[in-house]
Amino acid sequence: MNVFALSFALMLALVLLELAVLKFSRGQAVPWKEVVFNLNSGNIMVWVFRGVEVLAFGLVLGHLSFDWVGRWPVLWQWVFAFIAWDFCFYWMHRLHHKLPLFWAVHVVHHQGEHFGLSLGIRNSWYSSLTNFPFIAGLAVLGVPLEIFVAVSSFHYGVQFYNHNALVNKSGFLDRILVTPSNHRVHHGTDPAYIDRNFGGTFLVWDKIFGSYQAERDDIPMRYGVTAGAGGAPSYNPLWASNAGIFHWMRARFPGLAKRKTFTVPGPYIGIAGVLLFGGTIYYVNHATAWAEAPRVALFAGLFFGTLAIGGMSDDKRWGLAGWVLVALGMPALFALHGGLGSPWAMALLLPLGLHGLDGARRLALAAPVDPQARRSA
Repeated sequence: MNVFALSFALMLALVLLELAVLKFSRGQAVPWKEVVFNLNSGNIMVWVFRGVEVLAFGLVLGHLSFDWVGRWPVLWQWVFAFIAWDFCFYWMHRLHHKLPLFWAVHVVHHQGEHFGLSLGIRNSWYSSLTNFPFIAGLAVLGVPLEIFVAVSSFHYGVQFYNHNALVNKSGFLDRILVTPSNHRVHHGTDPAYIDRNFGGTFLVWDKIFGSYQAERDDIPMRYGVTAGAGGAPSYNPLWASNAGIFHWMRARFPGLAKRKTFTVPGPYIGIAGVLLFGGTIYYVNHATAWAEAPRVALFAGLFFGTLAIGGMSDDKRWGLAGWVLVALGMPALFALHGGLGSPWAMALLLPLGLHGLDGARRLALAAPVDPQARRSA
């Protein structure tokens, strides 16, 4: 398993482990719809644009760089990049809260109302694109590409950890690092917490620039966004990643009717989301060896799977119908092009096919939709 697929698999395992601890040790219900949205909000699209970000960094490094940092001893290159990236992240994050266009992208991350590891994965499709202007200067200065990728990946790993719901306070570390306690403040909706603690790893930037706020025991912690700040009426990632941008452009994004037409149980949606994330792991690890046509088809299946699960979470019949097509279509795609001999493929396709058949059963047993509901869906 390559390093990217391994990191995805580790993230998924940690998310599920945290959910199990919260449920069985603390009695907290699993908010399946939100967890699945978090896992698949960007899914493969976020990583496509992450690739664009890395490509753009390499182009700037190759054509517009002064190559100052690249001439230093290797140790100092790493030290500079490690600190400078976090400084750039602080200002990127702070301005994403202040500038309307950037907030239209970043708000997707803040719409989650439950603090946990899966929230650390929740992002707009376009987050890497709006990050790039803030880190392009590192390429101009000559930070080598491999150091940029390694340092940014490490910092993102720290931020994933900082969204966990199991750690309360971290003692001395709460004074110098962005710990879970400090980052809970950033996601809080109380006026004392709004627009505070923008740092990624080091707390020093918040303290220098006056944006630090310690977590207070006398303030109940509520998460999400305040009224008028960009709520999320839909679990569909297509809507979530684009509606705010259209609003910023004063254009109308196609609305989504609020009327429910078909309710799917939360655990069924949860299994669908985990299986789709498993498909992403398989794609990252294996599909690069496929021919172009089946690779594109698998990518399309993963993409439309996110939309179908979003439709299910929004209680839309078309969402379940779409998911059945994806869940049953992927085994057919593998049989025709990807091969069924791999144990990794079978570990994914067998439960995926069974889940799709169960979805087809649910559709067949469901009551017909009345014409008025169909027009509103």
